[in-house]
Amino acid sequence: MARLTVNNQPVQYRLEDDTPLLWALRDGANLTGTKYGCGTGECGACMVIVDGQAMPSCTLLLGEAEGRNVTTIEGLSSDRSHPVQQALVAEQAIQCGFCTPGIVMAAAALLTANANPADEDIARAITNICRCGVYPRLIRAIQRAARVMRGEETISAAPPPAITAPGAG
Repeated sequence: MARLTVNNQPVQYRLEDDTPLLWALRDGANLTGTKYGCGTGECGACMVIVDGQAMPSCTLLLGEAEGRNVTTIEGLSSDRSHPVQQALVAEQAIQCGFCTPGIVMAAAALLTANANPADEDIARAITNICRCGVYPRLIRAIQRAARVMRGEETISAAPPPAITAPGAG
């Protein structure tokens, strides 16, 4: 039985230690924002933040996650207001959306570690595969999110449908 912290909540899974963290999150905790892509850790669709580092959850076993702090896309921002999420929308860097949660998690981890990444830093950190080819817009979005997080810029984007903005009736 693995015990870990998921989205700032202590969790105890009654699953085998060799269960990939991806399936513990999706099936055991109903956190379906983490996507299954390649199953080998190459595509980045299943990216989560583990102890501050972006990691593919399909190759991390539940037993290896014991005692660690895991953040999923659901725990990053419940209302999609994280600067990376807002910048991706503002820069129109989202197409089909399947890879988006993994990209958001990798970018959030990058910007936590490096508040002013160069294009090369972004390319090294964001190895996620996007079949829609949004890479130039993705780099702009991450640079914009970095400026927002440094307090140099704001994004006045409306919340997505079905989310009520604070103060709205």
